Amino acid sequence: METLRMREALRDAMAEEMRRDESVFVMGEDVGVFEGAFKVTEGLLDEFGERRVRDTPISENTIVGTGVGAAMAGLRPIVELMTVNFSLLALDQIVNHAAAIPYMFNGQARVPMVIRMPGGGGHQLGPTHSHSFEALYLQVPGLLVACPSTPADGKALLKTAIRDDNPVVFIEHESLYGRRGEVPEDEEETLRFGEAAVRREGDAVTIIGILKMAHVAEDAARVLAHEHNVEAEVIDPRTLRPLDLDTILESVRKTNRAVIVEEGWPHGGVGANLATLITEQAFDYLDAPVQRVTGADVHMPYSKRLEQAAIPHEEHVVKAALAALEGSI
Repeated sequence: METLRMREALRDAMAEEMRRDESVFVMGEDVGVFEGAFKVTEGLLDEFGERRVRDTPISENTIVGTGVGAAMAGLRPIVELMTVNFSLLALDQIVNHAAAIPYMFNGQARVPMVIRMPGGGGHQLGPTHSHSFEALYLQVPGLLVACPSTPADGKALLKTAIRDDNPVVFIEHESLYGRRGEVPEDEEETLRFGEAAVRREGDAVTIIGILKMAHVAEDAARVLAHEHNVEAEVIDPRTLRPLDLDTILESVRKTNRAVIVEEGWPHGGVGANLATLITEQAFDYLDAPVQRVTGADVHMPYSKRLEQAAIPHEEHVVKAALAALEGSI
């Protein structure tokens, strides 16, 4: 094992796959000379040159569209969009082309591409750089959606995404780029999509956290154990499409309670989808309504205090867990 930051683990995943397969290349705004807005592509231009690390114009629709064409022609592009908000400018290419082409051509044409996009609040970047659109892409058939929360998962999932023959939306949280963690040194270490991680075992309540909220969920679980004698089970889905619903349901059937934590908006969010699935398939096991902790129903504020007020924190998760446990402790 080696200890890496998330950005270093993602970079290593791309570099290893580019050495392994000459059809893999990286393209996006400032990914070459500037080494990426968040320095995730550091060193790639020096090693692989301009042919395989391509700086592009500031046009997300063009970037993704070029990636779709390159993928259909037999290459494996890794497209970096500077933030998840900018992906809205490429929504036509992502939804109507990357996701739909294999279906429209009955599998005769494939689109093996990865669209990397950072998001999430906490850096005072305002409403056009800080949102969480996991739910938007979760809804689209034909797309795979990955949301890693640790360096090890980031590297393993990105390698899997690059090797997959389907288009993958790979969402990275801006606040996790500097987070350190142990990462296996085996270059063949991958992680199959659709396998959730049980980050902490417990029997009182299930807490499901997405991206950075997986860490917030773990922090809340420690508070619950230390201050309330409540052992919460924490689950990190790691991928949202495919979703490891079996692991989530198994946990809920054990704890009889569920709290879902996400940074996205409350209406039509990841939590709303998960709450429905849990209620549909584990209703008889629930001793309390499924609780949801979400970002505020506002555009992300620029003000530091207001931005923090719009993002879930451990105290909100603790409160939701205690609400689910009301009357039983």
